[in-house]
Amino acid sequence: MAKYLAQIIVMGAQVVGRAFARALQQEYAASQAAAKARSRAGQQSAAASSITGMSLQEAQQILNISTLNPEEIQKNYEHLFKVNDKSVGGSFYLQSKVVRAKERLDEELNIQSENKQQSEKNTET
Repeated sequence: MAKYLAQIIVMGAQVVGRAFARALQQEYAASQAAAKARSRAGQQSAAASSITGMSLQEAQQILNISTLNPEEIQKNYEHLFKVNDKSVGGSFYLQSKVVRAKERLDEELNIQSENKQQSEKNTET
């Protein structure tokens, strides 16, 4: 009886160990794929996403914009900030998301202008 119980325990441990190893391999492959995608999208943009904790697409959705137009960003930001003000019954959480979205989009605009300046310098030399 003890022999069979020991065999069941050993077989169960092997099954769990294999499943864990497979899950670990899949997670490693997924993280490698995500790293490659981030490097293709641009290292600066990925760094900005990790710093602000928000992706560019999420920020665009929050402020309801499709293109990075500074005037449109500012207009939508001001409207959403006022609408979500706590003194008029808005949500502080939503207001903070609006602020973070604007920060992320401003950072992306800075990155794009820096890249544009770098490319202009490279074409001049």
